[in-house]
Amino acid sequence: MKETNGHPTEQQIRKVALASIIGSVIEQYDFLVTGIMAATVWGGVFFKLPGLAAIAAAIAVYGIGIIIRPLGAFIFGNIADRLGRKDAMVYALLLMGFSTLAIGLTPSYNSIGVIAPVLLIVFRLLQGISFGAEFGTAATWVVEQAARSKRRAFWGAWVGFAIPIGLLLGFGSVIFVKSLMSPAAFLSWGWRIFFVIGFIVAIVGIVIRTRTMDSFVFEGFKSNSQTLQHPARQVWRDMPLRILRTSLVNAMFGGVFFLSFVFGTGYMKSVGFTGTQAETIGLIAAAFMLVFMIIGSTLADRINRRTILLIAAVVAFVFAIPYFYLLNTGNFMLATIAEIIGFGFVFGFGYGAVPTFYTESFPTKYRASGASAGYQVSQVYGGGLIPIIAGMLLHTYGIHRAYLYIGMLVMGYAALAIFAILASPETKGTSLEA
Repeated sequence: MKETNGHPTEQQIRKVALASIIGSVIEQYDFLVTGIMAATVWGGVFFKLPGLAAIAAAIAVYGIGIIIRPLGAFIFGNIADRLGRKDAMVYALLLMGFSTLAIGLTPSYNSIGVIAPVLLIVFRLLQGISFGAEFGTAATWVVEQAARSKRRAFWGAWVGFAIPIGLLLGFGSVIFVKSLMSPAAFLSWGWRIFFVIGFIVAIVGIVIRTRTMDSFVFEGFKSNSQTLQHPARQVWRDMPLRILRTSLVNAMFGGVFFLSFVFGTGYMKSVGFTGTQAETIGLIAAAFMLVFMIIGSTLADRINRRTILLIAAVVAFVFAIPYFYLLNTGNFMLATIAEIIGFGFVFGFGYGAVPTFYTESFPTKYRASGASAGYQVSQVYGGGLIPIIAGMLLHTYGIHRAYLYIGMLVMGYAALAIFAILASPETKGTSLEA
């Protein structure tokens, strides 16, 4: 199909959007499934330690996959800005598929001893590096392809759509597989099914991505021999404050996300919900999140990016303490409402503008590197740190007092996001062909 008036048709944009979303769906699916497996299965399978120590070790291994993501952002951002967005996405998905399958096939501690946790750590690090590539490069790829579209934020949000889709698949598959086997069978081998599924989907994604074009913006930029030798390094030299500012925006969203699904499930259990109830509430919130994301991206195109981000941040600030208060009631309906507003709306509505905001904040020569850096750095001190601090607060103050301090923690991150959003120029209408 030929381009119309020098830019891609909607069908070509959709094809790139579909290709970009594949890896991101696997990332979110894996995030949820791996988190559940780390908290409930890995301790007994890979570590010969007392109960709580084994669980802590498993969650620590899970956490290193988050901490290592900025390295993946640097490596694959460099590839994307030198060779192409498509190439970086294919390589990242190849690494993701391999490392995901390898985790699922890693023998237990009882089979190979200490080599088991060592292999788990190595494969989790590789997985984290591949995940570090996904958001920034995928968002850059699809937003650049839609550079001249009036629905640029909507197409960019396709990268975000992967989040609720991945969560729905993750929650749904965990509930379904658990219903088919005994707890003993699930702990023995059933948990490995999810990682095989992740590998199969990755292979499908690789085929789709290899058959898709690169963004027309980058192709034009590359044909003029304007690519940098070290774009990932150069963006840190030229725009460190912009990377910091954009990271402050996503630190709040990352915190809300990780707080709900890393810390939140355990928190709900501590106030009396069963594991199945917590997973069902998460499933409902994820469905609403997708709806709010579509609404947010549509309004980001009609109004602007900053307004959408600001609304989400203000709601996060105001609703932080009420969110935990409603969870503390132990009432299923009230907890569901809390998740729909505190997670589904805040994250979903705001994320309707996040992918486009990031890509529009950096010039073509290091757009993928800049977007990836700002996003993934925030995942470390925002998404990765908040659940850890929240867990410490819960341990220190107990379920009936900790929620006040955890809520204030979220309010602090929301306040920083509001400051960063207000300090950011509006990016709607920014030309991406420069």
